[in-house]
Amino acid sequence: MTNLDQIRKHAEVIGADGVHVGTVDHVSGKRIKLTRKDSVDNHHHYIDGGLVADIENGVVRLSTNADVAVTLETRH
Repeated sequence: MTNLDQIRKHAEVIGADGVHVGTVDHVSGKRIKLTRKDSVDNHHHYIDGGLVADIENGVVRLSTNADVAVTLETRH
């Protein structure tokens, strides 16, 4: 797993296909909390840190495509 300490607030999160998934609010334990502005239901959603494939130039790239990643999100 990638070191989640490298993830910065407001970093873009993209799927393996390059499609925008969300924007980082902050890292909470082993999960990434996304901002509500990208949410269709106005709630914070979380992405499991295990889905992070790489962090490059401040962008968080996931190991799954965006359409799969959003189905794996949890809501808070």
